[in-house]
Parts: sequence; structure tokens; C-alpha cells
Amino acid sequence: MGLLLALLLLGHLTVVTYGLPMLEAPESVTGPWKGDVNIPCTYSSLQGYTQVLVKWLVQHGSDPVTIFLRDSSGDHIQRAKYRGRMHVNKEVPGDVSLQLKTLEMDDRSHYICEVTWQTSVGNSVVRDKSIELRVQKLSVSKPTVTTGNGYGFTVPQGMRISLQCEAQGSPPISFVWYKERTSNQEPIKVAALSTLLFKPAVVSDSGSYFCTAKGRVGSEKRSELVKFVVKDSSKPLNTKTEASTILPTSLKATSTMNLSWSRTTEVDAYLGETSAGSVKGLPLFAIILIISLCCVVVFTMAYIMTCRKTLQQECIPERPATVKKP
Repeated sequence: MGLLLALLLLGHLTVVTYGLPMLEAPESVTGPWKGDVNIPCTYSSLQGYTQVLVKWLVQHGSDPVTIFLRDSSGDHIQRAKYRGRMHVNKEVPGDVSLQLKTLEMDDRSHYICEVTWQTSVGNSVVRDKSIELRVQKLSVSKPTVTTGNGYGFTVPQGMRISLQCEAQGSPPISFVWYKERTSNQEPIKVAALSTLLFKPAVVSDSGSYFCTAKGRVGSEKRSELVKFVVKDSSKPLNTKTEASTILPTSLKATSTMNLSWSRTTEVDAYLGETSAGSVKGLPLFAIILIISLCCVVVFTMAYIMTCRKTLQQECIPERPATVKKP
């Protein structure tokens, strides 16, 4: 009996522990001074539990202060300090993360994510998580270069494409684009924006590029050198058309025949050639095969005609001689 009661108690504790919604959040988050930060807070939706209330609180001294409230009437920012800077996610079910913009040093504190659910029988369940927000003056990271829309660094002429310089750190971050020159000359400054746009790209835009990034604090950082190649998209020369223009009228037909047999043959090889020369250009085994096939066809036709003639003679009955009466 005692063992049965222990098992029932263990099952009840398991349901209480694992059958209720639980919040997930990190212990601390670091954001850049004057930049933006996302403080994660999520939970897995469970059947029978409906979210009815979301709160974000900030620890000031010993008492937490509510700065955000979401209930059936909508979202409410409780402190003027955070208006225009705060947003709590609601697009993804189970995600109530807090986004805070333009961080100041006095934003450092412990933020509390609190969610209340209601069960189908009217009971309420409340869970909360405390996350420490650290604000640092971050120097700019080494910038990276990417192409717009995921294209590579080799593009056809005429494409509208951009090179993008990206770096992390305390804003504002200023970017400058440079193009390398030959003969150890100083690189050319081509833009003072994070995006270098080619509209459209031409062959002369090909070259080696790099960008620099300078943040509010720290030194300027330079990206790796990237080789940007713009290929000439003009169509290759139409060999057949050129041959018909260069060759005399008497050789145009022959030249056209040669081109149909060998597309890779250069135009100059056709000058002065005849159709016989084209035949000579065929491999020896091909010539032997063609001759053999022709012989087989001739002998077959002759055999069929001979057999047919013989059969016709055998099938015609002999007529009896006609006897004239006196």
C-alpha cells in the first residue's frame, strides 16, 4: 500500500513539473551601447493552457517595476523612458522576447519576463524568468563583405548588384569602400556607404575591393580583399555568318556544308576547301563503314530482284498446245 501511494505521488509531481508551461530565457544578455538588443523569453504552448497576461519588469532596488503589460486590451508601455524604444514580440506563438533600441548605460539591470496562463477549468498558472542586461561600449568588429541577394562575386555584365559591408559594434558605424590599384598605388575611395551599388555592373567595374568600418569607440577595422569580376555578356561571333560574308559566292555552299559537319572548325580552315575536302576530313573507319553499308544495300537489292524474277517464272503454268481441227 505504501509503495502504491509513493508511485501516485511521484506521478503527481511529474505532471506538476513537466505538464505545466515553462519559460526559457538566458541568465544574461549583452547589448552594445547606443545599439539594439533582443532579450529572449519563450515557452512551448501546451494544450489546455491559454496565455492571458504578459509582463516585463525591471529591478530597481529591491522592488521590480512593471515597464510593459500585455492583456486582452492590447499592449501598454508603463514607463515614458521606454516609449518608442521597446517592442515585445507577438508574431510567433510562445515568443514574448523583448527588443530594446538605442541602449543607454543606465538600461543595465535585471529584467523579469512574467507570463500568466489560464487553464480550461479557470485556474491560473504564472511563471517568470530573470535576465541580466549588460550594456557595453563595444568597438567595431572586423567587417565582412557580401553580395546582395546571395549572388557570388562573379556576375554578368548588365546585372544590378551591390556589395554590402557589415560590422557589429556601438553605433553609429561609418563605412568606406575602396578599390585597389596596380603598381602599388594608393587605393581609390569609391563610396562612403555600407552598400556599394552597381547599376548596372560593367566590365570596367571588375577589380579588388575592400571596406573599412569605424564605430563610436575603438579603432577602424578593414575587411578582407574581395575580387569582383564582371563578365562580358556579349554573344560570341557567329562563325557561319562570318564565313558566308568572307567567302566568294562559289564557295558559300561548300563552306556551309563544312560548318554543319564540324562546328568547332575555324573559319579560315574553310577558305579554298571543296566538298571533297570535307569528305577527306571524315575518320577512316567512318568511310569504310559507309562503303560497307552501301555494298550491303546493293547486294541485298540485287538478290531480292533475282529471287522475285525466279519466283514469277516458276509460278506461271505452261499452256497446253492448241490443236487445230481439220
